[in-house]
Amino acid sequence: MLRSSFAAVLALSAGAVSPASGLAAPVVAPGLAPHRAIYDIELKEASEQSGIESMRGRMVYEFNGSQCTGYTTSFRFVTEIESGEEVSVTDQQIKTFEDLVTRRFDFDSKSYTDDKLDKGVRGAAVVAGSGIKVELQEPASRNVELADAKFPAEHMVDLIRQARNGARFFEARIFDGTEDGDKSYLTTTIVGRSEAAKGGDHAGIVEQALAEASYWPVSIAYFDDKAIGDQLPVYTQSFKLYDNGVTRDLTLDYGDIVLSGRLAKLEMLEAAGCN
Repeated sequence: MLRSSFAAVLALSAGAVSPASGLAAPVVAPGLAPHRAIYDIELKEASEQSGIESMRGRMVYEFNGSQCTGYTTSFRFVTEIESGEEVSVTDQQIKTFEDLVTRRFDFDSKSYTDDKLDKGVRGAAVVAGSGIKVELQEPASRNVELADAKFPAEHMVDLIRQARNGARFFEARIFDGTEDGDKSYLTTTIVGRSEAAKGGDHAGIVEQALAEASYWPVSIAYFDDKAIGDQLPVYTQSFKLYDNGVTRDLTLDYGDIVLSGRLAKLEMLEAAGCN
């Protein structure tokens, strides 16, 4: 389960409450940088229980849009998995649109194994009253009502705001449309102190785009929203976060397997203006 919230990148007004309506005020997200990032993925650790001997892949993430028109993300994660004498290829594709003003989130995800479709999930979620309403179109048409939660870009905006203000730990409920698109996750986020770039800290095109920029080490743990009592996270991701929304040096911990991701290529895209 790869969280699309890692990829749905990016206000000082995040989380503010409007006295007139009682709803969250529109989030303003200055300085978010449209970009296309490519990560090389490698297996870092695997338990015997996982049955995986080797794993490698590539993750491509593209972020576009503006605070006025909304943000679109296109995400693809392809991995080659070797288990014993078998080799399989998985392909996860996710497209989302998030409107930070109306707090609407559209999602469309497809998962393939060896070019065969395993699962397709498509729907839309919108904040309504004190919760969110999810309208699913695939794999079957149905409606779901959940507690209020942040959508991916909104959560990242809040993360950057918290980091800028010196916060080191905070919790949030997130809905990102992953899995079956019908539940949210509780998250805990730990933010390290800002670190300046060091000699040799970047490489190639990454250095050109992020030269002299500082970053925060970030770790986010996702927990089952319905679980009771002490529990382990269902997924944890760690990365270095720049205040323009770019991330690098990923660690993706699924429990039985841990993956690392190196930012291999970074292309900064033209920013969309607001009329």
